[in-house]
Amino acid sequence: MSNTNASNRITQKIRARLRSKSPWFKKLVTVTWIIFAFAVIGGPAYILSVRVNLFGLFGEMPSLRAIENPTNDLSSELISADGASLARYYTFNRSQVMYKDLSRDLVKTLLISEDHRFYDHSGLDFQAFLRVIKGMITFDISGHGGGSTLTQQLAKNLFTINPELDGSVSKLGKMPRRIIQKTKEWMISVDLERNFTKEEIIAMYLNTCNFSSNAYGIKVASETYFGKRPSALNLQESAVLVGMLQNPSLFNPHSRPANALSKRNEVLTKLYRYGYIKSKHQYDSLMILPIDLNYSVQDHNEGIAPYLRSALQAELLKWCGEHGYNLWESGLKIYTTIDSRMQHYAMEAMKESMSEQQKTFDAHWKGRNPWINERGNEIEGFLESRIKQTDIYRQLVARYGAGNDSVKIVLNEKRPMTVFSWKGERDTLFSYMDSLSYYKRFLNAGFMSMDAQTGEVKAWVGGIDFKHFQFDHVRQGSRQPGSTFKPIVYGAAMEAGFHPCLKLPDISPTFKLSGGKTWTPPNAEGDLGTGEQLTLRQALAKSKNTITARVLKLVGVDNVISFAKRVGITSKLDPVPALCLGVSNVSVYELVGSYSAFVNQGTYTKPFYITRIEDKHGNVIQNFVPETKQAISEQTAFKMVYMLMGGVEEEGGSSRLLDMDLRENNEIGGKTGTSNDASDGWYVGITHNLVSGAWVGGDERGIRYRQWSLGQGGKTALPIWDKFMLKVYADRSLRYKKGAFRRPATLDITLDCSRYVTPADSQTTKDPDWNPNN
Repeated sequence: MSNTNASNRITQKIRARLRSKSPWFKKLVTVTWIIFAFAVIGGPAYILSVRVNLFGLFGEMPSLRAIENPTNDLSSELISADGASLARYYTFNRSQVMYKDLSRDLVKTLLISEDHRFYDHSGLDFQAFLRVIKGMITFDISGHGGGSTLTQQLAKNLFTINPELDGSVSKLGKMPRRIIQKTKEWMISVDLERNFTKEEIIAMYLNTCNFSSNAYGIKVASETYFGKRPSALNLQESAVLVGMLQNPSLFNPHSRPANALSKRNEVLTKLYRYGYIKSKHQYDSLMILPIDLNYSVQDHNEGIAPYLRSALQAELLKWCGEHGYNLWESGLKIYTTIDSRMQHYAMEAMKESMSEQQKTFDAHWKGRNPWINERGNEIEGFLESRIKQTDIYRQLVARYGAGNDSVKIVLNEKRPMTVFSWKGERDTLFSYMDSLSYYKRFLNAGFMSMDAQTGEVKAWVGGIDFKHFQFDHVRQGSRQPGSTFKPIVYGAAMEAGFHPCLKLPDISPTFKLSGGKTWTPPNAEGDLGTGEQLTLRQALAKSKNTITARVLKLVGVDNVISFAKRVGITSKLDPVPALCLGVSNVSVYELVGSYSAFVNQGTYTKPFYITRIEDKHGNVIQNFVPETKQAISEQTAFKMVYMLMGGVEEEGGSSRLLDMDLRENNEIGGKTGTSNDASDGWYVGITHNLVSGAWVGGDERGIRYRQWSLGQGGKTALPIWDKFMLKVYADRSLRYKKGAFRRPATLDITLDCSRYVTPADSQTTKDPDWNPNN
């Protein structure tokens, strides 16, 4: 017992001195121990010392559980309903594949080039041992180590290059660190071979490799350089990627094509020498081929659904926190409802429409600034006030102090910048103030399309370019919907028993407001009505403010708000008369969802976008089901479908600008919308199975056309919907075809207005504003 106590006291003293600030003592103890281990005790004792991290000299070894379940930072991926990659969340852009997902050419190229005796060893290739020793002596820490096996390289990638696992010895210099790393590499390699098949080791190795260009792992690398999955890589493409393993930056085929070509041919020569390339003719043919890249660096700004990725981030972070996952590193597969083809069409439709719209906007404002107040005058000090809301301004103030001239000087100093344009990014010399002025002149947009029956969101485009305009205008943005809110008012009226054929006079009612004031809403043309009798369907089709206001007065603003909430409007709605003209902000997401209740026979389905989440092994962690409720009756729903069809069918309807090809053998409804100052243009269109909506405007309300007619939704937003639907119908692989709306088995009214008779005791006759002379 006394000997044990003495030994413990000595150990404690050594540890205390190692923790002290005496580097010479640490070096002395470390060197002494290494000499002692090799010269006196021998190799087994040294290996055991490394395994148990004696005195903390060698750094921790990964646990047995970590060896059995090796992990690396894996990106979580958003996947479309048709299997395409939409976007990723990552610290390092890495995504796993299984052995079955690798092409035969890729596997054979890897083994012949890097470890041709892979199936003959158990993690350590003793025939290459002398080369390993040589690599250590010459401080070769480049990664191939003079003869490391694939298993050793996997061990290195997973564990031994982690500086957190270093001990005191590693801090003495390159050679001691390399010795310890190599020792651990050998031990971990043996453990890996005991716990995994050869095929699993091949897949894990390729999943952990860095291929430069922000590509970690073979899946992202094959997508980045060749635009294909690893299973589709051919011989020459495999040779390029395998050649990069020895030095990803040096042999990057995009940045150093000559080096990459030379390295690829070196790999192909090995394949020929070992007989995988069978003939000299095949070998010669491959050697003269250029490297055919399809290069696209993936980052958080890329992918076909970056706005959806951004919009879902907070929601997914919350889910991960509740379920014990790391969104950035756990390798989750998040399956969405998005159809990649429809997403592409939505992006194309927005680009085609908004690039032309921007030309009109720029010509309209040529020589003038487009930020104006309610009176149409330029907002003084606009840029100066907006620059103070930016991060760069806050950083400069923190550095120089508020009011310091240096802040203004830096803000106006020209510097190289790459900026967005509709013809592609361009390099220029801009100051921060120039950049702000440039970007504030752009119109932006948001678009969403959903399946009316299932609630599945099929396309989500939150803006014109995510890299330069990251604010999401589908759900994050909330703006005045203008006349696209009117169907909510008429829906409440249909529910209250009003008939689409009921005629009301085109005369503006007067509302009494607080403080003794009154409000008499004009039509878009500025008049208070012509006195013409219009059916409710005609009034909605022509977007008459006067009749819509009269309907709200008859139905009651509280009933309109109640109806809106039931069909999915969650934003705050002010209980004021002007609500009928869409003065309360809503989002594209809300408005499209609400219209879907009309198409879906009164059932509101909250638009949803995630169907299931799987872990990195493919196990389903959670399934998601849509939230549905019967919001309104089937009868009310179809009456509103019929009302919305009036925008296309009625003479003078606001939706009659549709392409005639869309209308052939197809039933369509829709509603345009424009805010009072034309800062917001809207369109929501419905077919028997799709509801889609678009918003167009400046990122700030003060950025708009001077004339209301130029900014109205029929000219700015409707074209996006039009182009999108044409592309969808042209794609025969999609299940969204033309067709007719579903009708109730029986309808409690006739839709033939020639047979409709206004009841004598109609509510309209009791309205105090019914008499236009009132």
